[in-house]
Amino acid sequence: MKRAALLVALALASTAGAASTADPGITAKRILLGGTVPLSGEASAFGSVGPGAKAYFDYVNAKGGVNGRRIEYRYYDDGYDPVQTVQLTRKLVEQDKVFAIFNSVGTANNAAIQPYLNERKVPQLFVGDGSQASARPARYPWTMGFLQSYVGEGAVYGRHLAATRKSARIAVLYEKTPLGTDLTSGLERWIRGKGPRVVAKQGYELTDADVSSQLAELKSSGADTLMLFATPKYAIQGFAAAARLGWKPQVYVASVSIEPGIMAIARLNAPTLTRGALSVAFVKNPNDPIWRKDPAVALYRTIMKRHYPRGKESDVYNWYGMTVAWTMVETLKRSGATPTRAGLLRAAQSLDLPNNPFLLPGIALRTTRSRYFPLDKVYLYRYDNRQWVKASSLLDARG
Repeated sequence: MKRAALLVALALASTAGAASTADPGITAKRILLGGTVPLSGEASAFGSVGPGAKAYFDYVNAKGGVNGRRIEYRYYDDGYDPVQTVQLTRKLVEQDKVFAIFNSVGTANNAAIQPYLNERKVPQLFVGDGSQASARPARYPWTMGFLQSYVGEGAVYGRHLAATRKSARIAVLYEKTPLGTDLTSGLERWIRGKGPRVVAKQGYELTDADVSSQLAELKSSGADTLMLFATPKYAIQGFAAAARLGWKPQVYVASVSIEPGIMAIARLNAPTLTRGALSVAFVKNPNDPIWRKDPAVALYRTIMKRHYPRGKESDVYNWYGMTVAWTMVETLKRSGATPTRAGLLRAAQSLDLPNNPFLLPGIALRTTRSRYFPLDKVYLYRYDNRQWVKASSLLDARG
C-alpha cells in the first residue's frame, strides 16, 4: 500500500510539474487567443474582423476544436488608439494569460506592441497590417502580418499606371503611418522614370477631423489621378471632398477601404468618382453573384447564422475575419498535439496553404523563416458603382 501511495504521489507531482511549465493559455481542453480590434473610434468599420473570426472559431469548436482543444478568442476594443492597444495587450498577456496575440488591427497599433511581445516571446500572428514593420523576422521574429505588403500594393498601382497612363499626374492623400507611407513608396518606386509623376502629396493624422483642406491642395496641383491611401473614414471623406470641388480624377483606393458598405457610402457622396475606381483584392466578395454557388460562401452564411446572427452577412470585414481565423486554425493544427508558443511560431514560419476557401482562386498562403508576408498575389479590381469587378490576371504584390 505504501509503495502504491508513493507511486501515485510521484505521478501527481510529475503531472503538476508538467502543467506548471506549460506555456500560458494552453490547457488540456482550451487554447486562449487574444487581440485588439476597433469596435469604436474612427476605424470602427474594421471592428467586424473580431466577431467574424470568433464565429469561425466557434464553428471549429462545434466540430471538436483543434487537436481536442476548444479555441477561446478574447478581443478588446482599443478604439484604434495605439495607447489603448498597448494597455489592452498587456492585460491579455499578463492578466488573461493568452497563448498568442492574433488578428490585432492597425499599423500603428501593432507597431506599438511589437517590441513588448517579441521581448516576451509571445506570438503576434496574422495581424491586420501589411507594413514592412510587420515582416522583419531578423529583428521581430514573433510578429507576422497577414495582408499583402503595402509597398507591394503601391507597386501594383504604379505598374498599372506605367502600362496604361504614362502621362498621369498623380496626387496622393496618405495616412501618416506606414500604411500610407509604404503604399506611396511602392507607387513612386515603380513609376520612377516610366512617365507617370507624383505632383502632390498630402498627409493626415489619425486625429484629424477632416481632410477637405488636403484635397483642395491636391486638386490645385493639376493632378488627373488621385490615390486615396487611407482608412475607410478618410477614404470616404476624400471622395466627398473631391466631388465638392468638382474634381474628376481617376481614383485608386487602398485595399483596406474597399469593403462594399464603405464604397456604398462613398458612392452616395461621389458617384462620378467611385465609378471606375481601382483597387486590389485577395478575398472573395460574398455579395458578388459570381460566387453565389461557391461552397465557401454557403459555409460563411451558415456560420454567420449559427454563430453570429446579429452580424451583417454583407459586411466583408466579417468574411476577412474568417479568412484569418481559418489560417490560424491550420497553423494551430500544425503546431502539434502539445502546442507551445515556440512551436506555433515554427508552424507559422513554414506555411504552404493553397486552399484557403475564403481567398480568391490562385492565391496561396506561404511563409518561411525569412518570408513573413503570407500573401504575395492579388488581383486588380474596378468598381462599377454596384460591385467590384475583376480587371486583371493574378498580379505580383511583393513590391
